[in-house]
Amino acid sequence: MQAAYAQEIHPDEPLRGLVVGERPDPEAPRGWRVLPVVAAGLNHHDLWSLRGVGLSPERLPMVLGCDAVAEHPELGEVVIYPVTEGTPGWEGDPTLDPRRSLLSEVHQGTLAEYVCVPEGAWVRRPEHLSAVEAAALSTSWLTAYRMLFSRAGVAPGDTVLVQGAGGGVSTALIQLGAAAGLTVWVTGRSEEKRRRAQDLGAERTFEPGERLPARVDAVLESVGAATWSHSINALRPGGTVVICGATSGDAPEKAELTKIFFKQLRVVGSTMGTREDLARLCRFVSGAGLRPVMDRSYPLSQTADALRRMRDGGAVGQLGIQVR
Repeated sequence: MQAAYAQEIHPDEPLRGLVVGERPDPEAPRGWRVLPVVAAGLNHHDLWSLRGVGLSPERLPMVLGCDAVAEHPELGEVVIYPVTEGTPGWEGDPTLDPRRSLLSEVHQGTLAEYVCVPEGAWVRRPEHLSAVEAAALSTSWLTAYRMLFSRAGVAPGDTVLVQGAGGGVSTALIQLGAAAGLTVWVTGRSEEKRRRAQDLGAERTFEPGERLPARVDAVLESVGAATWSHSINALRPGGTVVICGATSGDAPEKAELTKIFFKQLRVVGSTMGTREDLARLCRFVSGAGLRPVMDRSYPLSQTADALRRMRDGGAVGQLGIQVR
């Protein structure tokens, strides 16, 4: 099968280790199933993998990709749930399993003509979405859904600040938040990205670090070090910052510990979501008629071009990969 995979690890030049070429067709162990991939999607996770973060050299070559819509022989097109448990007999939320992984970390990923997943690790594709749109739900939208509705503790009418206007998680947060009746404010580095955020439902947009007109109930944070102080200072007393990543680094110059305890702020981590979260997300997307924002779609053979666009920060929304 054709696949986009990590052949080597290059921390400073990640794309040097990417190969698009032939890999053996997967074989399903007991309790798993091989499905043909229709469309896939990219995330920053793929670039981190090529840098060797979460992917050790002894696991190479590794097919990249966490997102996919695949063809199920009985159900039709399904959205793949990419979290795999690592602890035998683990019960409960798989994202709390200390040995959990995502597809493309221990098991081969989705940027290929076929993917092998545990039985039941899928949800029917929302009918109004194309396959490449629905693939975005696997990771970016699932992450955003859990941040908003499981971790932030907000309700319709509350105000949330989304740090960063361009990425897949950020655009999902804007669309989901606005559809759920939240007042969504967004920071963005460029006028174009701020304008796009307003088009998606943001009530107001601001430059990074800009003083806000009022404190917010929650901050949705994926940038990390570059925006941390602004996030803490943006919160009302008792507010919550939910962090799902740290693309600018995980060591902010100021931890703001005094403000955190004095204002009784909550700092909450969030990673992916459960399969049930994915099912609820698909129902919400269908009921609200939401469509993930697609920046561009590429054929599998041009995965390097898509990853380069992601690396350079030019994408607004999701980068899709059309496989079939």
